[in-house]
Amino acid sequence: MDEQAEAITNMLSRRLFVELEASGRHVHVTKEQAVALFGHDLTPRRPLSQPGQYLASERVTVKTDKGEIARVAVLGPARKEGQVEISYTDAVALGVTPPVRLSGELEGTLPVTLVGEKGSVTLPRGLMVARRHIHMTPADAALQHVSDGEVVRLKALTPRPVIFEDVVVRVSEQFATYAHLDYDEANACGFHRGDLGMILR
Repeated sequence: MDEQAEAITNMLSRRLFVELEASGRHVHVTKEQAVALFGHDLTPRRPLSQPGQYLASERVTVKTDKGEIARVAVLGPARKEGQVEISYTDAVALGVTPPVRLSGELEGTLPVTLVGEKGSVTLPRGLMVARRHIHMTPADAALQHVSDGEVVRLKALTPRPVIFEDVVVRVSEQFATYAHLDYDEANACGFHRGDLGMILR
């Protein structure tokens, strides 16, 4: 395939599809919380699909009054406020029913305790079930005719096709284009790495 044909194919793919990605339970912390938990700042281990984001080497135990989950991934870089994003299956293990929220929307989320190698931190809020969403570049959003904050349906073109409702589009120059599902959602549709989805009106 020559370069021009490849460019056309890529543009058509971006106009029609968005790549799916499964996002497991994870924690975001502030610099101060990282020091309290680990004795130092976060240590980047490997980059993630979103530019500038990374999986840290550090892990924490997430605790509530009714349960805990060990070795939960910590993502960097540090945030202005800590938060914990889980699935409903994780919520059962923790014995709680958190609200569904987009990352960064902490109003009404639940308190939770994080335990690291050097200490623990109790967050007065921040435990949530992650709301399904699509990160998009402005160029890809224009190709798909969607805008930041728009709520769409997303058909997972997977071995067990599912149409997901209430999917929020998030558009920024800082993003790479991926639709994020939690592991409950990814397992329900039989997701495999590289699978695509289609935005529906």
